[in-house]
Amino acid sequence: MANIKQQIKRIKTGEKARQANMAFKSSLKTAMKSVLTAVQAKDLEKAQSALSLAYKKLDKAQTKHIVHKNYVARHKASLAAAVNTLK
Repeated sequence: MANIKQQIKRIKTGEKARQANMAFKSSLKTAMKSVLTAVQAKDLEKAQSALSLAYKKLDKAQTKHIVHKNYVARHKASLAAAVNTLK
């Protein structure tokens, strides 16, 4: 453990940020999984609403620098392709 007061504070805030990022990533993965579940159930309306929520979470994760922009683009494209199979 660090002896310097400021470094002790940085360790604490870093840990808080890590926990928050992990929680957000978990909710992001859940949102993406709900889209795929709706697609498997062949429920277009539910899939589209879940896709909207997943897009929102992906964009927010990119804005907060939790995930890379290519991760967001790749998952948006794959989720949209999955939903478009129902149309």
